[in-house]
Amino acid sequence: MPSKDFMLDDLAVTVYKRRSSRNLRLSITPTGKVRVSIPAWAPYSAGLKFAQSRQTWIREQQSPVQPLLDGQAIGKAHHLYFAAKSGLAKPAGRVYDTSVVVSYPSSSEPGDPQVQRAARQACIRALRVQAKQLLPQRLADLASTHQFDYTSVSIKQLKSRWGSCDHESNIVLNLYLMQLPWELIDYVLMHELTHTKILRHGKGFWQAMVEVLPNTPSLKKRLRTYQPIINGFGQSTDPVA
Repeated sequence: MPSKDFMLDDLAVTVYKRRSSRNLRLSITPTGKVRVSIPAWAPYSAGLKFAQSRQTWIREQQSPVQPLLDGQAIGKAHHLYFAAKSGLAKPAGRVYDTSVVVSYPSSSEPGDPQVQRAARQACIRALRVQAKQLLPQRLADLASTHQFDYTSVSIKQLKSRWGSCDHESNIVLNLYLMQLPWELIDYVLMHELTHTKILRHGKGFWQAMVEVLPNTPSLKKRLRTYQPIINGFGQSTDPVA
């Protein structure tokens, strides 16, 4: 995907050209980077100008990454726990049936960067396990109920999207979906299933969504308050495609 980097005052902005884009879309990555997607035919300057017009909003969204806490829920099936251990050289995380345990040297603290890094890596593994167990079956159930067909489904760790569907009806779902309430998970799954019939966003697409989910507008708005990271509530991003 062609892209170009810009500096907007002290903001780093990357403008991407996408053949599937029909509108300008702005998102903030988990690390605070600014991304603008524009149609392939549009000039890069259009993306930069769009980011410039949203500077106030961008700065409001660029909040620091929140630390992971002892006892925190991870997805639908796990809780995170920290354990200090003497003689341990470096932090290490393990995923069990219902818990994620991060052991760290007794000279460290749970909030230390290395400990937090090990915790995030272990939590991502837990979310992947949950996503592979739950999402394909839920997608199949919704497809059967609403008479959709798709070719395949895979689970990936995506940076800024909750899911995607290509022209061959191959669906990709973000493992971070497990951090969302179930009604928003279903919204994303139905969004991708609708793309198997209508690939591009437009009036027809959203009408089809409302036919299967009458509260689509409110769900779409709620989804924008989440971001695909471990602590992803209260931050906005480019939701689904």
